[in-house]
Amino acid sequence: MGKRAIGFQREIVAEAARLICEERLTDYRMAKHKAAERLGLPSRSQMPDNARIHEAVIEYQRLFGGNEYAERLQLLRQTAVRAMKLLADFSPRLVGAVATGATTDAHLVRLHGFADKPEMLDIFLEGRHIPYETGERRYRYPDGRIEEVPTCEFLAGDVGVEMAMFSTEALRRPSPLSPLDNQPMKRLDLAAAQRLLEQPIEIAVYDSEID
Repeated sequence: MGKRAIGFQREIVAEAARLICEERLTDYRMAKHKAAERLGLPSRSQMPDNARIHEAVIEYQRLFGGNEYAERLQLLRQTAVRAMKLLADFSPRLVGAVATGATTDAHLVRLHGFADKPEMLDIFLEGRHIPYETGERRYRYPDGRIEEVPTCEFLAGDVGVEMAMFSTEALRRPSPLSPLDNQPMKRLDLAAAQRLLEQPIEIAVYDSEID
């Protein structure tokens, strides 16, 4: 890759991260193409991979997100732990931006759950009078297999929680691939999520100038 292409990629990474954080985008592909358009770069520019965008979002929030970002991320992680305790029967695992810190106001808590039948989660939520919406999320595996996994989304206070329901056998198989780096997705169990919650959230602190 030439110096010019490397320069284009750096510009796209920085602008895509800004768009994600300031304009509440969650689709990295859309953010990259929108960034290239905003910057007036060639439409066929080689796009940076999602992992670089992800890292840039975390850094952008660390530098510019301030207390608002830290408080929101802490709320998301607190909600994740509470939801995982509530849904303990489904061996929940925390995944996605809440686990890594690459969050904006647009993100919700994403969990993976496991049961013999996915509708067991529906029954569980209905039995506790928790309103929810069903959907599907597509996952890709290392062997090339693609699976449509049913999801339930509900509110925990003001925070959205989405749980994708896998079979119990999936706990013993490799995780689906992350869209960030095409590596098996990292899944945090309750103990790991609690440890994450206890960690301080790093943000830049700027000294105010005094005239």
